[in-house]
Amino acid sequence: MKIAVTGATGFIGRHIVAELERHSISPTLICLPSQDLPAAFASHTVVHTDLTAVPVRIFDLISQPDVLIHLAWGGLPNYKSLHHFEEELPAQYRFLKSLIESGLKNLLVTGTCFEYGMQSGPLSEYSGTRPDIAYGFAKDTLRRQLEFLQLVRPFNQTWARLFYLYGEGQAENSLLAQLKKAVERGDRVFNMSGGEQLRDYMPVADVAKHLVSLAMTNSDNGVVNVCSGKPISVRKLVERWIKENNWSIDLHLGYYPYPEHEPMAFWGDRTKLDRCLQRHEQ
Repeated sequence: MKIAVTGATGFIGRHIVAELERHSISPTLICLPSQDLPAAFASHTVVHTDLTAVPVRIFDLISQPDVLIHLAWGGLPNYKSLHHFEEELPAQYRFLKSLIESGLKNLLVTGTCFEYGMQSGPLSEYSGTRPDIAYGFAKDTLRRQLEFLQLVRPFNQTWARLFYLYGEGQAENSLLAQLKKAVERGDRVFNMSGGEQLRDYMPVADVAKHLVSLAMTNSDNGVVNVCSGKPISVRKLVERWIKENNWSIDLHLGYYPYPEHEPMAFWGDRTKLDRCLQRHEQ
């Protein structure tokens, strides 16, 4: 199976490449011209392109893959920036449409739990979407555009709606990365919110494993929550990280306010994910 990956140098992308290698697949990596590539990517085919100026024969340039795992998205972590729907959204759609019109049959795109908006409790793919920030709106709109495109250019789509991730290579402003830095500096306390908000967290290696499995089903899975299905308070999660790593640091709870764009308690229903994964194993 030939697989191409966009956003391969990002947090999730590097784990996706490693997971594909475990399946003895050498993916074609689509990267920005300015990006520095890890030494580990040397054995893979790399195609440099910008989504805003895609070559006409891009499908041929990336060796006509059977599947595209599309992770790339610019403008993060500024979730409220208008860039997401003013610039990123049209560029993303043009890029994906050009590949589909050229012959791409299977597409996996990563979405976001922010598409659900301020809904609380367990969220399934049937909960409906109510995005209230620019990033969530743009992602949800891209999904809808691709669904309309399917009506005139049939292809298999998996919209992998991600919840919260953590692990090696995460952005410096992420919770785990900030905690590690505080420990390395020798800080006595770690400033955070009250920590009572319930979230759905998964290790990025597990997320990569699920995404690769979904991509390899060659099926029209539609929207699939990629999540643990198990809510945990942010406070308990941080306390668990401290205990697992034997770190010595106290928590300063309530230092930061709770985010305005997130409900206090929400997590994913992974019933459909488990069903798709079971089908892949068979």
